[in-house]
Amino acid sequence: MSGTRRHYWKTLLGLTALLALLPIHANAEDTATTGNVQAEVHRGSVARDAFTSAIEDREPVDNLTQIPNSQQRVYYFSDLRGLEGQIVTHRWEYNDQVMAEVKFKVGGPRWRVYSSKNLLPEWQGKWTVVVLDESGWPLKASMFEYVATPAAP
Repeated sequence: MSGTRRHYWKTLLGLTALLALLPIHANAEDTATTGNVQAEVHRGSVARDAFTSAIEDREPVDNLTQIPNSQQRVYYFSDLRGLEGQIVTHRWEYNDQVMAEVKFKVGGPRWRVYSSKNLLPEWQGKWTVVVLDESGWPLKASMFEYVATPAAP
């Protein structure tokens, strides 16, 4: 390979590495166009979330990561930001199966929503709730473990 050609490739690789280190900033209006395909930049986030035993005044009363199977209903709370006008979904999953999907119309720039799931005592193990924007893009995934109630001493 000639010296000029080698210098060209080193420069190109150096610029590519430098570009990979630069932060990328996008706002809700940004789009990227490649050929005939236009991709919208995803926006919005889940600022807070919690599995809880109850909701009071639109807020979770506790934050559970392990739930005994004597409790047969659990709530999932999410505080959504920047998703106004979208349909957001809470997708409840257990053993790689979708057990429920609950959809919400987001009415403001900060929107608190919750869904609940009735659980059978035999559905022990790890549960996941995935928050999806209206395009199906996952914004957050959270887990809890449903465990056997400890025996009384």
